[in-house]
Amino acid sequence: MTDTLRPRWMRRPFLLYCLYSLLFFLAGCSSPTRVRPPPIDILQLGTTLYTYRGHFNAISGVAWSPDGKRIASASYDKTVQVWDATSGQRLLTYYGHTDAVTALTWSPNGQYIASAGLDKSVRVWDASTGHTLLVYWGHLNWVTAVAWSPDGARIASAGLDDTVQVWNAVSGKHLLTYRGHFSIITAVAWSPDSTTIASASLDKTVQVCSATTGERLLFYIGASDWVNSVAWSPDGLRIASANKNNTVQIWSAVRTRDTDMYEPLLTYRGHHSEVLTAVWSPDSMHIASGGDDGLVKVWQGE
Repeated sequence: MTDTLRPRWMRRPFLLYCLYSLLFFLAGCSSPTRVRPPPIDILQLGTTLYTYRGHFNAISGVAWSPDGKRIASASYDKTVQVWDATSGQRLLTYYGHTDAVTALTWSPNGQYIASAGLDKSVRVWDASTGHTLLVYWGHLNWVTAVAWSPDGARIASAGLDDTVQVWNAVSGKHLLTYRGHFSIITAVAWSPDSTTIASASLDKTVQVCSATTGERLLFYIGASDWVNSVAWSPDGLRIASANKNNTVQIWSAVRTRDTDMYEPLLTYRGHHSEVLTAVWSPDSMHIASGGDDGLVKVWQGE
C-alpha cells in the first residue's frame, strides 16, 4: 500500500513513540515536593540516538517492550521487527503476515507480540524466537487495531468489518463481538483494570463496552468528524480521543447518571489541523497530542 492510499489515521505510530517519551520525561520532572529540576540541555534532549533502517516500506506501528529494552516496529513491508532499544541492533524479523502489518501490541509480561494486518489476521508470536503461537481469523476484513489486556488474559482487535472482537490470548478462542459501530474502527484501548474497552471509529463516536458481556456501557457524542485514536487515562477515570476536526476531547469513563450517552468534559482546540494521536502522562495530569500539522502539543488534562 502506497502512502497516497494510506488513510491519515493509519499514520500515527512514530508520533506515539515521541509522545510517550516526552510524557515520561515530564512526569519525571514533576514531584510532590515541587523540587525544581536541574537545567536541561535542550539540544541534548532532541538529539537523535540512532536511526533504525530495517524496513523497506512505511512504518505502521511502533511499541516499546514493557521492560524498556526492546522496540517492535510493524510495516507495510509485511514484517514486524524487534530491535534493541539501546543500540538499534535488530534482534529478529517476523515474517508471518502475507500482507501489510497495520498494528501491534506487546503482552504485559513482554514475552509475546500480537500483530494485525491487511491479511485479515491477528498473529500472536514469541518475541524472542519469532515462533507463531496462534493465528486469529475472526475478522472479515482488514484488521486495523489490536490491544492486549493489562491482565494479560485477552486480546481485543478491530478493523474494517466494524467490529471489536475479544478473544483468549492463549487459545485464540473467540469470547465476544461488539457491534456498536457502523463504520471502520480506528483504535481500541483497554481500561487499566481490564474490565472495559474503548473504541474509536470513523462513525464519529467513541464507545465503551464491557469486556466480558459486550454490553455497551458508554456512548460518547459530540465529535463532528471521525475519531482517529483513543487513550484511557492511567487512573481509569477519563478517556481522550484525537479527532479529524482538529480537536482532542476528554470524556468521563465513569457512568454518573442513568444514561449511556455522554458529551465531552473538555474539548482542546490548540491544533490547526487533524489530530492523529493523543496519549496521557503516567500521572494522568497531562496530555500530549500530535497532529497533521507536524506539531506536538502538551497540555493540562485535568
